[in-house]
Amino acid sequence: MKIGILGCRGIPNHYGGFEQFAEYLSKGLVVRGMEVWVYNSHNHPFKGNNWKGVNVIHCYDPEDKIGTAGQFIYDLNCILDSKKRDFDIIYQLGNTSSSIWHRFLPSKPFRICNMDGLEWMRSKYSDKVRKFLKYAERLAVKSNDLLIADSEAIQDYLLKTYNAPSTFIPYGAEVFNDPDVTKLVPFNLKSKEYLLLIARLQPDNHIEEIIKGVLLSKTELPLLVIGNYKNSFGQYIYNNYVSDKVKFLGPIFELDLLNQLRYYSKIYFHGHSSGGTNPSLLEAMASSSLIYAHDNVFNRAVLKENSFYFKDAIDIAELINKDIDENSKLSWITANINQLKSVYNWEKVIDSYYELFTDVNKQRN
Repeated sequence: MKIGILGCRGIPNHYGGFEQFAEYLSKGLVVRGMEVWVYNSHNHPFKGNNWKGVNVIHCYDPEDKIGTAGQFIYDLNCILDSKKRDFDIIYQLGNTSSSIWHRFLPSKPFRICNMDGLEWMRSKYSDKVRKFLKYAERLAVKSNDLLIADSEAIQDYLLKTYNAPSTFIPYGAEVFNDPDVTKLVPFNLKSKEYLLLIARLQPDNHIEEIIKGVLLSKTELPLLVIGNYKNSFGQYIYNNYVSDKVKFLGPIFELDLLNQLRYYSKIYFHGHSSGGTNPSLLEAMASSSLIYAHDNVFNRAVLKENSFYFKDAIDIAELINKDIDENSKLSWITANINQLKSVYNWEKVIDSYYELFTDVNKQRN
């Protein structure tokens, strides 16, 4: 069976959640005997044609030159290339910039789409853009043979909104079992003496509310912000809040280092509000972090009662000031780890995809 994975910027991960997912899924499927091809932006630092047994196809991506519009051109280039690859299954990650090109997809492969989160809800977009994103979502529902929901909340949404059934397969994360406090030395940090936020710096991740909440609270611990602050919103946040109390570390992609920083943080903030099951949230759970999450249906579907939830900066300040007994912290962390082992386990996730792809291929043949 020949699988083509489209819709990410490439492997190994140098960008975000879909890229990390593609990395784990593709190499896992290869281990299980499938032939897997992943599309990479030509700007990706990895220039080889094979990564850990996964075939890599490099396609032209002008996003660095023309901005967001470049994503549409990159997706079109990947789709056009897929017409000559004789794939059995095409798995598209997301629909924002690809669904408008669905007519150019090859007719033979079975089309599967991971619907991701509700992009049209993101507050960073204008009304016109949000209207387009809703249109792209509707196109994806109509033009694919099977939909994947990485969150039960997304699965419910697709059924209620479009009467479209979907298959629930979540993301995964590996439980972090290798803490090494010496990894904090280059950052001049000590265990449980800092707060942590890891996210793309955009409004719907509630970056500013989290920073304001920390500043309003009584804590004297610094907040570390990890993420690329070179975009316009990131520059606004950086210029207004950088200080000894709010430290911007820029983007970090080394997973072990991120896990170390999560593990030794006193509080981990998760402000994402419009996605499905966010990979960075699973990694925080896997790193035994005490999580304070934005209060929305997506985060509650994953964390359940094992987190504090906030709606605004005042909530955050009050939660930071609140005394939490150690038994409660330990019970939450333990429950989150158990969730990872039973539901959000990479081996189980990849097995689910292997079984799904195998069943689809058998039915078609």
